[in-house]
Amino acid sequence: MQFTLSGRWKLPGLAQRALDLTFQAFAYYLIPIAIGVVSIVALMCWDSQYVTGNGDARAIRVLRETMPLSPAVANARLRDAVPVSYADTHLSEEPVWFRFSTRPRAADAIAADVVEFPSRHAVDVACWDATTLQPLGEASRERGMPTLFAARAGFALQPAALPRDVLCRGRFAGPARLSVVQWPGAEFDQSVEDYHRKSGLLDGGMIVLALFVLITALINREPLYVLFSGWLILNLRIGALSAGWDTQWLGMTVPAQWMLLGRSLTIALYGVSTLTLYQSLFRDDLVKTRWSIPLRITQWACVPLLVGAIMLPYGVFLPMLWVIMAFGFSLMTLGLLTIIVRSRNRVAGWFAASFALTYVASLAEVVSAALGMHQVLNVINSVTAALASSLLAALAVAEQMRMETQKRREAQEKLEHAFEAMPLGLFTLDMYGNIVSANPAMRKMLGIDEIVPGRTSWKQFFADSLWSELLEKVHLRSDAEMQIISRDGAQRFMVSATLARGRVEAVLQDVTEQYRATEQLRFMANNDPLTKVFNRRGIEKMFEGAAQLLNAGKPLALAYIDLDRFKLINDLFGHAAGDEVLKQVCERMELTLAGGQKIGRVGGDEFVIVMPDTAIPLASLICRGIVDRIGGTPFRVGDKAFHVRGSVGLIEVSPGMPMKDAVSTADRACREAKGGHSDGLVVYERGSHAFQERANELNLVARLSGPDATEGMFLEMQPIMSLSAPYESLNFEVLLRMREADGRVSPAGPLIAAAEKSGRAGVIDRWVMATTLGWIEANLDSLVNTRFVCMNLSGASLNDERFVQDTLDVLSRYMHVTSRLCIEITESVALHDLDNTRRFIDQVRNFGVKVALDDFGAGYTSFSYLKELPADVLKIDGNFIVNINAHPANVAIVEAIVSLAGNLGMRTIAEWAEDAATIRTLAEIGVDYVQGYAVARSQPADKLLTASSSASFIQADDVLRLVRTLGQSANEPDLLGFGFDEHLL
Repeated sequence: MQFTLSGRWKLPGLAQRALDLTFQAFAYYLIPIAIGVVSIVALMCWDSQYVTGNGDARAIRVLRETMPLSPAVANARLRDAVPVSYADTHLSEEPVWFRFSTRPRAADAIAADVVEFPSRHAVDVACWDATTLQPLGEASRERGMPTLFAARAGFALQPAALPRDVLCRGRFAGPARLSVVQWPGAEFDQSVEDYHRKSGLLDGGMIVLALFVLITALINREPLYVLFSGWLILNLRIGALSAGWDTQWLGMTVPAQWMLLGRSLTIALYGVSTLTLYQSLFRDDLVKTRWSIPLRITQWACVPLLVGAIMLPYGVFLPMLWVIMAFGFSLMTLGLLTIIVRSRNRVAGWFAASFALTYVASLAEVVSAALGMHQVLNVINSVTAALASSLLAALAVAEQMRMETQKRREAQEKLEHAFEAMPLGLFTLDMYGNIVSANPAMRKMLGIDEIVPGRTSWKQFFADSLWSELLEKVHLRSDAEMQIISRDGAQRFMVSATLARGRVEAVLQDVTEQYRATEQLRFMANNDPLTKVFNRRGIEKMFEGAAQLLNAGKPLALAYIDLDRFKLINDLFGHAAGDEVLKQVCERMELTLAGGQKIGRVGGDEFVIVMPDTAIPLASLICRGIVDRIGGTPFRVGDKAFHVRGSVGLIEVSPGMPMKDAVSTADRACREAKGGHSDGLVVYERGSHAFQERANELNLVARLSGPDATEGMFLEMQPIMSLSAPYESLNFEVLLRMREADGRVSPAGPLIAAAEKSGRAGVIDRWVMATTLGWIEANLDSLVNTRFVCMNLSGASLNDERFVQDTLDVLSRYMHVTSRLCIEITESVALHDLDNTRRFIDQVRNFGVKVALDDFGAGYTSFSYLKELPADVLKIDGNFIVNINAHPANVAIVEAIVSLAGNLGMRTIAEWAEDAATIRTLAEIGVDYVQGYAVARSQPADKLLTASSSASFIQADDVLRLVRTLGQSANEPDLLGFGFDEHLL
């Protein structure tokens, strides 16, 4: 033994364990076994405390009262009746007269003999002395007399002296069996006492069992056991009904007026309860059998059964009950047998045995009532069936409970295993923030070995405010979720919690790596992977946030930076060197910026800087510093040094300006800075001319996108003069003009530029072509000297398949005048997609349209590809024509173009002819046509209708004199390959 500091003796652990096992063996095994053995010995060997005889059954003569009879008449008729041992009413409720002889009283009898009428279906009884017809008494279920009273299941007659012969009249309800038993007085009293004892034992045992099951159900919240407890009570009442004990309930006498209704409802409710219990236990198994639908029909049949129990007389209700119950019990038994065969379900086996007993007992009672086979009831009756079926049903439910307990235990073991093996942290907190329990994953996350209840607190690992926030969230909603950070800031967790049974049940997940990956993805989504500055998406978000400050009156500046000569680094030294230079450029720019100003890479060597809350003067100083930092010191990559120069366009952003417009305007300023006239920096302040131009351009874009895109457009014509026959042809080029709402005429250049940028160039070209052809058709009689009318086609339209199709549709509508149309295609556009250009030229030439290559000579590959294009005219670029006499090289170039065109069967048109000397030189070289201010500026369309030739518009005298010398030829020869005949309309 050990003596503790408290002064108490403590048994050794081994002895204590042995004592516990001994007590458990007694309590669990020995005591129950001893009780069972003693009970068996008592039932088999010991004498009963309630020893009673069986009574003396008396023969009776029976007469049914089909019409009212007096005792004298009934007594007279009964003298001739045949004596029988019993009589069945067969559900008849007609009164029955019966007469019997009594046995003489024993000499040693202490008390008077008692005559018992044991039928539980007797409603009332009246008796007379058959010899004298003196009344002996009358009794009913409501009242009795000292000599005739209700006893056990029926009635008893005990006058001071029994007559030799007795006449009685009784009324019965149900399948009654009329019999008469004579008892010695003492033995009858003993049998009554035994009757009530058995009734009490049955009532008490069944009620206690039902209450135990009910309490168990309520504690465990199991509806099935609530149903079973009710079924046990109904089973008790069925047994009491069979034994005649249903006249009382909990020791209280049931009112007579409730008796028959109570019996009907008891039987009906018993059937409903049995069917419901059956389906609750075997619903899943029954679905797999053929008996599911018939049982549904039986379920519906219980509805009229309940109605009949209330509305129909007891004698009418019983046959309907027998049919429905027999059908239902048969189906349930067959269903159980099927389940047993298929699944070997022990629950079904016990229940099948219970149903079989109930079914046999009920059938025996029905057969006995219908056929008068009294001996059947001596073998089995509803009392024994009720007890046995209750026991068997209890075994079935116990087996079900065992299976469910086993399932719960297995589920609990799985949960415990999952709790221990779960990679997520599972834990429970009390309302004070103490950790009550935690799984290994949780302990590993927190870096602790074990949880000490009441001492390991949430606040040891996380900030104090997080506990208050978590507690508030779980009170506001059932499922709370929040992200938290450990006290040292090294880890991030996602906690999901709920409030349950006064505790916080929660799941903790380490999302540190996930957070880092998310941040990395977010960084990659918004930043350039090479330079780590913002990408286009990131700088757009930055601009949107900064633009909101404009509404608060704070300035916003935006700079566009382009690196000069950077492409040369990539080409000569590779992209690795170029990437390193870009990194160093960004580092230098970031050193110049103040807080809140961010860089975004929007191209290979192009950057945008957003400067919130920065006025233009300060932004100009910053951008000047950027230009100096980029170009002031060479960038070193390994042993190489690279000089890079930066050009910056800086603008002041206006409220409501979209970023794309701001970047476009800053890009324009940057291109201007690259011209080298502003030392690398151009600043557009708000309200500057550049801003106004941009606003006008945006207005034009909006206008072209509207339903009235061509409103205000009109055409002017600039004459094109033949140098071989200037007075015999009236050829011209149509030029687009725009008339504003105030009547002012604006040039078409900005409109065309806006149309090309917005993708609406086809709208203008389509309108120009249709208007030109329509005008030619309308004024064909006045244009007798017009051989060709030129119109310029935008490059964007040429690459628009829809426009090409619309062009062919327009040409098909004006086929009789399309031979006078000459479409000008810019050389650079034509060579951009040679196959597409050739295909377009072939399509329009099928309509007789002529094609001219505009701005010829401005590109790098004109002569190389000229043979690939089936053009009719070369329109020489005006840059070679202006001041041609001052540049001999231009004369040589133009002369070469004219010679090449002649060899290819093409004609030439020279643009920008400004004076007589230029025209003279062009004529000497052999140019076919000239166009320019020396001939005429663009003219209104109506004015061309009054002229006979292009030379009619010449105003300068020296040009007129020169033209007269050129016009000596009577006829202008047909243009070779051009298809024009000056003498044909």
